[in-house]
Amino acid sequence: MNTIQGLVFDAYGTLLDVYSIGRLAEQLYPGSGAALGNLWRDKQIEYSRLVSLSDPQPQGSRHYASFWALTEAALRYSLERLQLDGRDTLVQQLMNQYARLDAFPECQAVLRTLSKADLPMAVLSNGSPDMLQSALDHAGLSPHMHHLISVDGVRQFKTHPAAYALACSTLNLPKENLLFVSSNGWDVMGAGWFGFSTCWINRAGLPFETIGPRPTLMGQDLSVVLSAI
Repeated sequence: MNTIQGLVFDAYGTLLDVYSIGRLAEQLYPGSGAALGNLWRDKQIEYSRLVSLSDPQPQGSRHYASFWALTEAALRYSLERLQLDGRDTLVQQLMNQYARLDAFPECQAVLRTLSKADLPMAVLSNGSPDMLQSALDHAGLSPHMHHLISVDGVRQFKTHPAAYALACSTLNLPKENLLFVSSNGWDVMGAGWFGFSTCWINRAGLPFETIGPRPTLMGQDLSVVLSAI
């Protein structure tokens, strides 16, 4: 870890609790909030993979749509799949809440401490620039980040190598000198394949993927990064 010169964080699921939206979903759809939150997240990631895998050209997929657009499409699918009311007013309420997700409890203090290490810190996210800025502003995390990097710049979602390469070009550092932090096992695996050192925030106590490189670091919450820096 002595070679680490910059920190790169995933946003959704790592800094921002994507399942916190389940509270509003439960208010709108009593008894179905958790099921809606889980299916919505799974379908959101599935759509991002379909877009990138269907036409993985270096210049960006011709099927590309912003993560915000895919998030809404995934929500509408999930409502239909669960046979829930899909009126536009309800969809808009849930989408507005997605732009104001809660941060995980430890994030503010950990990032404040890490900012004293004099290392550049960035968020690298599938999120489109506006939704990413809105969510991190709401969570109070923007002041700790030197860069908010969206894959919109290459029109390819993670785990496409072009998405991870954005961190190197933005921070002007080689991949070997960056630590990538994510709570998503698939994201950690993709980042490891790309060449980053990786830190897996295993909030759910899941087994790691049975293919791909093992993470460099593992912990239950973001505080594990402090032990490395």
